[in-house]
Amino acid sequence: MAPLLQQVLRRKPVEAYAAEGEAGGLRRTIGLAQLSMFGIGATVGTGIFFVLSEAVPVAGPAVIVSFVIAGVVAGLTAICYAELASAVPVSGSSYSYAYATLGELVAMGVAACLLLEYGVSAAAVAVGWSQYLNELLDNVVGVAIPEALSASPEAGGVVNLPAVVLVALCSLLLVRGTSESARANAAMVVVKVAVLLLFVVVALAGWESDNLSDFAPFGLDGVTTAAGIIFFSYIGLDAVSTAGEEVEDPRRTMPLAILIALVTVTSLYVAVSVVAVAAQPQERFDGQEAGLAAILEDVTGSTWPGTVLAAGAVVSIFSITLVVLYGQTRILFAMGRDGMVPPLFARVDRRTQTPVAGTVVVGVAVGLLAGLLPIDFLAEMTSVGTLVAFLVVSVGVMVLRRTAPDLERGFRVPLYPVLPLASVAGCLWIISSLRGITLVVFAVWVAAVLAFYFAYGIRHSRLAGTEVGR
Repeated sequence: MAPLLQQVLRRKPVEAYAAEGEAGGLRRTIGLAQLSMFGIGATVGTGIFFVLSEAVPVAGPAVIVSFVIAGVVAGLTAICYAELASAVPVSGSSYSYAYATLGELVAMGVAACLLLEYGVSAAAVAVGWSQYLNELLDNVVGVAIPEALSASPEAGGVVNLPAVVLVALCSLLLVRGTSESARANAAMVVVKVAVLLLFVVVALAGWESDNLSDFAPFGLDGVTTAAGIIFFSYIGLDAVSTAGEEVEDPRRTMPLAILIALVTVTSLYVAVSVVAVAAQPQERFDGQEAGLAAILEDVTGSTWPGTVLAAGAVVSIFSITLVVLYGQTRILFAMGRDGMVPPLFARVDRRTQTPVAGTVVVGVAVGLLAGLLPIDFLAEMTSVGTLVAFLVVSVGVMVLRRTAPDLERGFRVPLYPVLPLASVAGCLWIISSLRGITLVVFAVWVAAVLAFYFAYGIRHSRLAGTEVGR
């Protein structure tokens, strides 16, 4: 085998991951309840609180089916994640899984997807948070942040300052420590779920069957396109797997947390989307900001339900940004330890036992995206990154079954290999429905990351000059 081909195909042994996890630098402080909350916290709200205004104009009331399709595909992938997380319980998520199963070049391609999946989605939800903050301020004190300071340049503003501030606050909390961040997130998730249940109960009073009459005005193409737009709202299932080196009893805890998050998330998404499209005509969703709050105000004729929901969204979207930023820093931590990116990202502060420098860099980059880009572009770019990463995880399960059949697994995918193959097919189906410009930008981004790999990572890899994994 040619030397270059040997280099790009070298794999990191699972045993090496296990040794690094034990030697670590990161502290195991997260239990099952907190980890489940991490998954729910990164997922619930990312779609429901604001993406309906992007998805309903594309699919109509059939956006309900879009959520179900996205949930089924995410569920198939979640089962695959559960097996890999129990077999390779380390930081780095699908990047680490790809490195262990498919080789270094594929791992860098997956890393490109994850940088989109986490960094861009953190920016997207920060923009959504800004919308709900404005709704809350307007309802409570009758004052709104000027458009120049609350919208991206493309949306008519100068910078989305609230989104930038949110990213900065979450970065500061992550710098303080993982256990503190996990406790704060758990509290915010409780608020989030309560607020969404309030929405379902109150908005039921506005149910109008006529709103569902033209159920799928744009046909199957609209339904699948909307599924692609909202798929990024299932990112929390991936976020669970980024915490592998900070979880107690990871082989048992991680698959359980993934499955708990999946069931909770899908149930809430479907319930809220059904009630929302029945309570409001589909044409009113287009361009609507703080949509769920606006629906409650219309249904009740009062501002208090919308105010409560906006307040809940402000709190709960904070938790999404927190967990997604956490996931990004841990993926870069794993890459820095492997030599794929500068060692700055793997440097752990002795006092807080967190990657402080890496967290600051991520916070600055995400803050710039949140302040300067519109939410619709951010959502689609996140979706394609998420889908490709999910696809690789499903392939990784099948590869690891062949290359390491005796490896200890705390969970095994049922109906193997039918479910992993179905997951791959579902991801490809949704990817094919995304806009051409989204796929072109994604391809350019992946090419840029791979160019960085050949310029830097291939020479600095910790596997360079060894026979490990070849």
